[in-house]
Amino acid sequence: MKLIAIDMDGTLLSSQNKIPHENIEAIREAQKKGIEVVISTGRSYPDASKLMKEAGLVTWIIGANGATIHDPSGTCVQAVSLSREQAEEILAYFEARSFYYEVFSEQSIFSPNNGHELVKVEMDRILTANPHADREEMKEAAERQFSQEPFHFVTSYKEILQETNQYFNLLAFSYDEEKLQEAWDRYAGRRDLALAASASHVFDIMHPDVSKGNAVRKLADQFGVKTEETMAIGDNFNDISMFEAAGRSVAMGNAPEGVKEKAGAVTLANDEFGVAHAIRQLL
Repeated sequence: MKLIAIDMDGTLLSSQNKIPHENIEAIREAQKKGIEVVISTGRSYPDASKLMKEAGLVTWIIGANGATIHDPSGTCVQAVSLSREQAEEILAYFEARSFYYEVFSEQSIFSPNNGHELVKVEMDRILTANPHADREEMKEAAERQFSQEPFHFVTSYKEILQETNQYFNLLAFSYDEEKLQEAWDRYAGRRDLALAASASHVFDIMHPDVSKGNAVRKLADQFGVKTEETMAIGDNFNDISMFEAAGRSVAMGNAPEGVKEKAGAVTLANDEFGVAHAIRQLL
């Protein structure tokens, strides 16, 4: 094996959004053996880069579900954006439907300054209608979303259109499954867009050429690595394209059944250091 592509949330990261020491050591062991380790995440590059630096790890980083690729020095070698017209149309819909949303650009994550309030109001409404809903899971999902950085808060999506021409990933978050499904169905049939489900209560919209799988293939070609010499590790539906691009695919023990079914193997859960387990089995 010459290349290992690893997702972050629910995979490399623990449920506390940290990279466990066991995973750090396993990655270093792989790198010492000459294996190229690539982080492949739905997070923005600045956010993923910060987490890697805190862990003392230096790797290539595929960000925004494949829209961006940065080399270990931090140089951007790929940036694929939606058009301004596409972003304007989608963000207008998100605001009209009171979605909490994020827009990934090279240096910032744009988000509405009333975003926390939107999420809290929606959570209260869901819990009132269904007292048996999992409050802790909902809180953890929101905290995971809000933990990312660097945020740039705006009063309206129109400010975003004025401040940047980079729209790598448009993310919508909602506890209302019917509302999420309605939005997904609105855009799923569009050939000029790509959709991905990167976490619970979340979906992402990107340029149609964007996926983790396409980004992994691009790097494998650049490194001269064959498909059968590539391994991908992930936990969610946006990782399936990465599984399809790799000769060996590993789903986390905490992955949904639909994701496990698409993988060639299943490792331990993220809080059981499943990434370290998979890498050491390989080594």
